[in-house]
Amino acid sequence: MSVDHYENFPVASWLCPPALRPAVRAIYAFARTADDLADEGTATRDERLAALTAYERDLHAACAGQALSPRWREVFVPLGPVIARHRLPPVLFTDLLDAFRQDLTQTRYADRAQLLDYCRRSANPVGRLLLHLYGVADAQALRKSDAICSSLQLANFWQDLSIDTARGRLYIPRADCERHGVAAADLLARRDSPMARALIGEMVAWTRRLMLEGAPLVHRVAGRAGWELRLVVQGGLRILQRIEQRGFDALLQRPCLHWHDAPTLAWRALRMRPAAARALEEPAR
Repeated sequence: MSVDHYENFPVASWLCPPALRPAVRAIYAFARTADDLADEGTATRDERLAALTAYERDLHAACAGQALSPRWREVFVPLGPVIARHRLPPVLFTDLLDAFRQDLTQTRYADRAQLLDYCRRSANPVGRLLLHLYGVADAQALRKSDAICSSLQLANFWQDLSIDTARGRLYIPRADCERHGVAAADLLARRDSPMARALIGEMVAWTRRLMLEGAPLVHRVAGRAGWELRLVVQGGLRILQRIEQRGFDALLQRPCLHWHDAPTLAWRALRMRPAAARALEEPAR
């Protein structure tokens, strides 16, 4: 599903059409580098924000065919022609940068609408960029792509709950915490409880519904790319299933997938048929 540690990006694997692999690699390099500027190393918050601003200037220069700074030439020299050749909307790239900046300045979310607005910029542009490459751009397809990408982002939040809370970040909306009687301070301190597990369970159920809402898009993307998308969807569902199988203890441990999950993912991807109105997951086992 992913290369390195940028979880929300389906990359140029052997399933990606060979003609599109350079474009996918260029987009991936842009997102990966921006993510590192925002989240890796020892720079201060202000230094990270300044780096992202400089990075965005080079993005605009690449889109306009203007001179680039020397700092990220390995990213923007290949990306500029890809944007021009495939007519990729620059706003999708700037939305990603806006989300990275937000992660440096906002660590709490009031409700699901606010969290989904973050996903709109942090995850959904990735799917829309890939659909542009695949020549799929109608409104229904874009909505389903957004549902898949937002659910992948949410699944990653619940998967990384023990890591993010240790860093002072909490993506579970305040409104949901209050409804379950769970204090944000308890989540940030990683205090496990039946109420916390019920809260995480509701987040998982919400995320699964969103993924299943977008899943029919796999039948709109032809060939190898469609099979890659099937595996992305099933990988996200499998992570959610793994959290559920562990009793929603994500505050304590990070669930993950292993090589032995591959046959299950492949089988479930194979079983995704257009006429199927049933859930796309096997019962937990």
